[in-house]
Parts: sequence; structure tokens; C-alpha cells
Amino acid sequence: MEFSKMRELQILHLVAFLILYLAIMTGNLLIVFAVIFDHRLHTPMYFFLMNLAILDLGSISVTMPKSMVNSFFNTRLISYSGCVAQVFFLLVFVASDLALLTVMAYDRYVAICNPLRYETIMNKGACIQMVVSAWISGLLYGVIHSGSTFAITFCSNVVDRFFCEIPQLLKLSCSNLYLVEGGVLLFSISVVLGCFIFIIATYVQIFSTVLKMPSGQGRQKAFSTCLPHLIVISMFVFTGCFAYVRPSSKSPSAIDLIFSFIYSIVPPMMNPLIYSMRNKEIKIALWKLLDLKHSAKNDFSRFLQ
Repeated sequence: MEFSKMRELQILHLVAFLILYLAIMTGNLLIVFAVIFDHRLHTPMYFFLMNLAILDLGSISVTMPKSMVNSFFNTRLISYSGCVAQVFFLLVFVASDLALLTVMAYDRYVAICNPLRYETIMNKGACIQMVVSAWISGLLYGVIHSGSTFAITFCSNVVDRFFCEIPQLLKLSCSNLYLVEGGVLLFSISVVLGCFIFIIATYVQIFSTVLKMPSGQGRQKAFSTCLPHLIVISMFVFTGCFAYVRPSSKSPSAIDLIFSFIYSIVPPMMNPLIYSMRNKEIKIALWKLLDLKHSAKNDFSRFLQ
């Protein structure tokens, strides 16, 4: 589904999406490079943040480029294999994102509630295992969910979104296999609820520990490390609710397109801003990274002269 049938508005959509896409790519890549090149950020929290940025890069690259290409060529087409790929990779990245946010909640719990054993519990090997587990769980979820979705026989080839997504594909079903997909959806809801219950229970413990701290400065520092993570989780939950909890309309509308835009683009766009604005170490690392690029450019210019 295009954003407009008018060619001028299609070009406007292309330009707007291109600017957003480049901004999102730049923001997340800066986070990745800052963590890689600044040795002070070689800690579990920033290792997880780097992987979150990589997941955001992946999820945004699944949906936006194809939409921009369609606007450029004035078409609404996507191949069947392309639709399968969009659904699969989007599921992988979103599921891995949720798993990683759950791991990050555990990391904050250990850092605040059990600080003396933090380095022992969150050692390098454990952190790598947690991240690999998050990626593998996302991969398995993507295989199961996309496999059950595309086992369905479809009666139509019109998807009322600017990318392929499961709720819209299920509307096109004309076989009884949708019952299988319903079972997978129930399983998915159970897993998601389990993650959120774990995160909530973790933060109850964190807040109870923080409030018992005698130092006001210590409480402020603890809250400052948790706040970006809480904002990201809240945004993840609310945008997901916009997409899947609200009643879906029977006919396509501009509101549906706006909601699909919100939950597919806003989280990857906001995550770098939230972490960079609320984190002093990230700010310093980004300034150092940008300064190094500027210095290297000046050195190269002087060499040419």
C-alpha cells in the first residue's frame, strides 16, 4: 500500500523516508563505533547496547528500503519471496530485541542489587552467551512464526501496509491452517508476557534497593543508568500495543499506515537519541569519535598539500 496515489506525494514520501533512514542508520552506527573504539565502553551494559543498535539497523533495513524503491518506481509490488523475507527478518530482529532488553534488565539488576559480584556474574563469557542466546531465540522465533504464517493459503495478494506483516497476511487467509497460526500467536503472547513480567519483577527489586541507598548521589546515578532502558522498553511496549492490541479496521486507512509507521520506525530512531542524551559516557565517546574523524580529515588534507 502506498502512502498516496499522487506522484508528488510519493516523491515526498521517498525523500522523507530517505532522510529518516539515513538519520537512523547514522545514529545507530555511531553507537556501534563508539562502543567498539572507546575502551572505557567495553563493559556489559555497552556491549548489550551495541547489539541493540545492530538489531535496530537490521529491523529498519527490512522495511524502509523496499518502500522507498516502490515510491521511486511508482509501484506497489513485492515478490512472494520478498514478502517472506520481510516477515522472517522482521520477526528475528524484533524477537531478538525483546530478548536483549530482558537481558539488559538482568544486567541492571546485578549491577545495582549485587554490585560486589557483578564482574563475576557478568563476565565476558556470560555476556557473549546471553547475546548469542538472544539472537538464537529471535532466529528460532522467526523460523517458527514465519513458517506457520506462509503455510496458509492466501485468497488475495493485497497487503494493506507499506511492508508485509503477519496480522495483515492473516486477513488474507482462506484455509483452516490459520488455527495453527493462532496457536503460534498464543505461544508468542505467552513468551512476551513472560519477558515483561521478568522485567517488571527485576525493576521492583532494583527500585527497592535504590530507595534504600543512603547517598542521594548514588540513588541519582542508579536511576540515570536505568532510565534509558525503561524508556526504550516502554516505547517498545506502547508501539507494539498500537500495532496489535487495538481493533484493526476492515478497510485500509491513513490511520493504519500511521500506526505501522510508528511501531516500525520510531523505536529504531529514538533508541540512539535516548541513550546518547541520558548517558554521559556515550556522549564523551561520540564526541571523541567525531573528533577523531575530523582530525583524520585534517591530517589527510595537510598530507595532500
